[in-house]
Amino acid sequence: MKKTPITKLKKPPKQRIALVLQGGGALGAYQAGIYQALDEHDLTPDWVVGTSIGAINAALIAGNTKSMRVARLREFWDRVSHNDGFDLSRVPDEARRLNTLLATADAMTRGVPGFFTPRPFSLFPLGMAVDPEFASFYDTSDLAKTLTELVDFDLINAKDQMRLSVNALKVTSGALTSFDNARQRLGVEHIMASGALPPGFAPVRIDGELYWDGGLYSNTPLDTVLDDEPRADTLCFMVDLWSADGPEPVTLDQVQTRQKDVMFASRSQQVINEYLKLHNLRRTLHALHEKMPAALKTAGEARQLATLGCNTTMHIVRLPYAGRDWHMASKDINFSKGSIEWRWDQGYRDAMRAIDSGLWLTDVPDGVGVIVHELRPHDSGPVTASVT
Repeated sequence: MKKTPITKLKKPPKQRIALVLQGGGALGAYQAGIYQALDEHDLTPDWVVGTSIGAINAALIAGNTKSMRVARLREFWDRVSHNDGFDLSRVPDEARRLNTLLATADAMTRGVPGFFTPRPFSLFPLGMAVDPEFASFYDTSDLAKTLTELVDFDLINAKDQMRLSVNALKVTSGALTSFDNARQRLGVEHIMASGALPPGFAPVRIDGELYWDGGLYSNTPLDTVLDDEPRADTLCFMVDLWSADGPEPVTLDQVQTRQKDVMFASRSQQVINEYLKLHNLRRTLHALHEKMPAALKTAGEARQLATLGCNTTMHIVRLPYAGRDWHMASKDINFSKGSIEWRWDQGYRDAMRAIDSGLWLTDVPDGVGVIVHELRPHDSGPVTASVT
């Protein structure tokens, strides 16, 4: 296949662009690097969907003008990162690992600037009852201030702006809720709710209901895009921060790392398979409606067939974070500045490799429902595509 020059890649005609961002704490700097590459190559999303740290990055993107988005992302990640005692690029791996341990311990004991701080004198760690909004180890008031400073919520809620969806879990029912500026006005509380991961962070009350981190239900909000109505041809960049695949663990830290990876890893293939079943049914209904005589198309049943049927195509570009972080279970609270910068840079490089492939610009067979473009590690090839 002849590659399209990278400088010529533009937004695919008649396709909306969606960016799907997982939860993953400090690993979210990888998402920021990916957005930077998309922004530089005219692949700015029309719709950004996020959970937890993905919701924070999504708000920083949707809540700023195009010229300011990367700068605001950079400001946020600079604000929440811990300065390192030495240049991590100039020391051996053992020193980098020690620095990571120290940065993680610092985050757990003193919190993260601009993000969260320990609750002094809280009775919650002692097992005693407190108000629900204070039922956590850490206070996230600093994050609310940071978001208020860096995100323009009037812009998010203005007409004809980038669409923003953030997912949260209703505490009392376990139901997943998607807060969407296409349907309601979004504020800082909706972003906070999406990232309220217990027991570290307390639930957020919205319209009388308490909400926790949406990642407790589904950490990859791909189904928000797949289930959207009306159907539309879509190019979806999906960022995976956790790996479902991994080696057999042999130490306590490796067991805890594997547990967290599996718990928060994407269920994207399962979601895609379920979507395809429904999509194939919709495609059949669409074909049936097209073959109906014109005289019958005015009937209510025919109109319903037209509504249910579709013939759209979804390109999904999966961008997985490949940093193993020494198989440390606490990698998502490693806010070391060197680690943050490495993740951002890796996200940028991975997105550039995906953009360089330009596979979604090639023609696809009629009736194809989903094409998954899988970014491979550097040592196992560039981008592959599976057509379904």
